[in-house]
Formats: sequence, structure tokens, C-alpha cells
Amino acid sequence: MSSPLISGIQQVGVGVQNVPEAWKWYRQTLGFDVPVFDEKAEAPLMTPYTGGKVHQRHAVLAINMAGGGGLEIWSFTSRQSQLSDFRVEPGDLGINAIRFKAQDVRKAHEWVTAHSQETVGAVITLPEGEGFWGTDPYGNYFQVTTDATFFQKTSKPVGGVAGVVIGVSDMDKSVTFYQNLLDPLEVVYDRTGVFDDLPAIVPGQRYRRVLLRKKFSPDGAFSRLLGDTQVELLQALDRQPKKLFENRYWGDCGYIHLCFDALDMNALKAKLQSQGHPFTIDSERSFGMESAAGRFAYLEDPDGTLIELVETHKVPILKKFGWFLDLQKRKTQKPLADWMLKMMGLGRVKD
Repeated sequence: MSSPLISGIQQVGVGVQNVPEAWKWYRQTLGFDVPVFDEKAEAPLMTPYTGGKVHQRHAVLAINMAGGGGLEIWSFTSRQSQLSDFRVEPGDLGINAIRFKAQDVRKAHEWVTAHSQETVGAVITLPEGEGFWGTDPYGNYFQVTTDATFFQKTSKPVGGVAGVVIGVSDMDKSVTFYQNLLDPLEVVYDRTGVFDDLPAIVPGQRYRRVLLRKKFSPDGAFSRLLGDTQVELLQALDRQPKKLFENRYWGDCGYIHLCFDALDMNALKAKLQSQGHPFTIDSERSFGMESAAGRFAYLEDPDGTLIELVETHKVPILKKFGWFLDLQKRKTQKPLADWMLKMMGLGRVKD
């Protein structure tokens, strides 16, 4: 059996107009209070998706020490980040929602309801446990769902990113793409019908839904922190879906990309290119982001949703003391020791 090339979801990009304001909400309400980097700089490699011009930006990568992927909270500083001119409906092409993990969904529901002024739906029964929908202050949908792969207990009952919901136009083509990308991957369910557990649905609309899951395996330095990975693909069958970033730039408001933790970028690049999915952007060598560094690349899913891949080279363990881990010196893909990962939590921002 070949070695895995991806260990899990590293982060999801969230485009906003004010990074400090947005990050405050995400850390106080959902627990993303440990910054990996907080940087203002240019984004010279992203010009294919920013109108051919180099733009300046402010980005914070924050993680939740309960486990799961992080959030890259991102805003242009050289221009005003543009809002979508329509409300996202389930099945629109792109990232419709983030799924955050919880060991106890009802406790998480009580917490989010008490600490957010935004819309929070009721707890509902899902095929695998319970969950509820909510929106952040910027109208982005999220769902909190049952997930057993927690890293450690924290002061908030909501964990990090467990997965995403992505709108697609051709389910079979998209399933093949994500199965090839995340191999090994299992199909948890494949359902077609009218559903009442989606947000903002038009009554009577039919959807096809496929939930894909990559189970935790001890491959990759951060695998124990990241846990399981879920990708739910959603195809609207009774309407023509809209493309979420039509006539807008990557980095404008909304969920801008899905980023996976890559273990061997060269092998991944060769595999994806042979399957007809070449990288559209490749830093090719280590690229610094404040106190972190790595090689990053982008490709598109069959509907143009941006997938980022990051092979981490350097990560801060205890930033205030200048303690960093150089992963390029490691000769193994085994997980980092729990105590070392937990040290990252010492950089927590307390409000």
C-alpha cells in the first residue's frame, strides 16, 4: 500500500473585510484562539486569481487546540474585499459551509447560542449523530456536528474544522476528483431527495448529497491534531447553481479555499497532473508566512473551487521564546508527540 500524500484539512480560507474584527468573533465564539501566523504582506503568487495584479493583504492562520483544521482569516488591504451580490443557496458552486467538530453537540449549541448574536438553528438528527446550523456575522454558513476525533479538552465545547460542504454541478465527476485527491477515502452516504436539514432551502428542491470521509491515520506531523476529514458534495437538481466567486477575486468575502496538509508535494503534483489536474500555482520552494514556512500550491476542482495544498516546513511551537520546529529535518512522517503539539497552545490569545 502506498503512503498517504495528504493527512487532513489544514485550514479553510475565510475572506472578510476586517481581519482583527473577524478573528475576535471566531476565537471568542468558536475557539480559534492560537495564531500560527499573523502577517501583512503582498500576495505575488496569487495574481491568476486577483485580476493579474499583486495585491496586499492581512492574513491570520488560527487553530483550535481541541483539534481539527484551522481558519485562514484573510482580507485585502490594497482594495476593499468585495461582498457577493447574492445570498448563497445550498448547491451553489464553491464552499457552501464549514463543518466544525463537537464531542457534545448540545453543549456546543448552548455555548454558540449564548455567545453569538447571529442566527443559530435547532439541534437536528443527522445520519451520523447530531448537529446544528449557524451563521457568522458575515452571513457565512457553518454547521457543528458530532465528531469523535478530538485532540484535547479546551474551555469551549466547539472544536476545529472537521470538514466542508461543497456545491458541485456534476456529482460523479466531483466524487472521482476528491477520491483521487484524498485517497484512501470512503463514501459514507449517497442520498438523493428533498431534505429539511439544509439551510435556506427552497421547499421541494431536490438534491444529491454524497458524504466522503478520510479517517484518521497516523501519517503526518499534525495528523493527531487534524483528525478525521469530511467533504460533503451537494448537487442542486432543480435549478442552475451560481458560481460563488463569479466576477470576484480569490480573497474576496466568503469561503475562499479548502487547504489540505500535504505530505509529499512532488509526488502529489505528479499524481494530480497525470490525472488531468495540474497545479495552477506552485511556490516550488519554501515560502515564509511570518514565523511559519512551507511550500504551497493551488489547483481547481471540476467546478473551479480552489484547493490549496501546503507542505509545512517550519512551524512555531512557542513563538514568544523563538522556538520553532523545522519539519524538513525530520526523517519520518509519524505524528509529532502530543506534548509538542500542546505547546502551541501556550501562544493562545486571551480576550
